[in-house]
Amino acid sequence: MKPYILAETNWKKVKEEHYEIAILPWGATEAHNYHLPYATDNIEADGVAKESCRKAWEKGGKVLLLPTIPFGVNTGQMDIPFCMNLNPSTQYAILKDVAQVLNHSGIKKLVIFNSHGGNHFKQMIRELSLAFPDIFTCTLNWFQALDAKSYFDDPGDHAGELETSVVMYLKPHLVLPLEEAGDGAAKNYKIKGLREGWVSSQRQWTKVTRDTGVGNPKKATAEKGKKFVEAVTTKIADFLVELHHADVNDLYE
Repeated sequence: MKPYILAETNWKKVKEEHYEIAILPWGATEAHNYHLPYATDNIEADGVAKESCRKAWEKGGKVLLLPTIPFGVNTGQMDIPFCMNLNPSTQYAILKDVAQVLNHSGIKKLVIFNSHGGNHFKQMIRELSLAFPDIFTCTLNWFQALDAKSYFDDPGDHAGELETSVVMYLKPHLVLPLEEAGDGAAKNYKIKGLREGWVSSQRQWTKVTRDTGVGNPKKATAEKGKKFVEAVTTKIADFLVELHHADVNDLYE
């Protein structure tokens, strides 16, 4: 039994514990090239969050990991079968309901543990702060916590070397041989501002990539995935411990 994982603990233990922080992993269900499962983002969210919480708990951080939300924003992939979409407004409704339960349960710190590039929670946090001003809410993207270029030759953006290596480490039986993967070649915008990134829009996925991947997975290995997961979970755990001890009414220096 792991008292820091809600799905694996019980009421007998929960009523004896004081939890300082709730962690809500949020993934997506979508195509990831030919070789990775649709649940890639959820596998990563679950695996990385569990290990982060384990390390934080062992350092005294009273964290509680909630079950992963398995659907994310996939409005640009609606022409790909079974890419499951939650509109941002639906995401906020779910987030608000979760916050209501946490508020009643005495939680005053919430971390949204994001595992999908299409999910953006900043504006939702602004609105949530009005609905539940006593809950400090923040969001992190686990895949951006470290400089991935220090661990991978070409990390990629979606189903590339980074994600493939991580799933090879976490769930190797769900990864097809890399010779079956597409090369993840992707088109860029013709318009300069969009190409440079200071103008943003939604990408129409099937016009960007043939195999749904963005980034070449061919150099991925489980060992690379293990090294990255070990390093990133240590960094996130340190953040969670720091947040555990932080006075959210005195955050600035």
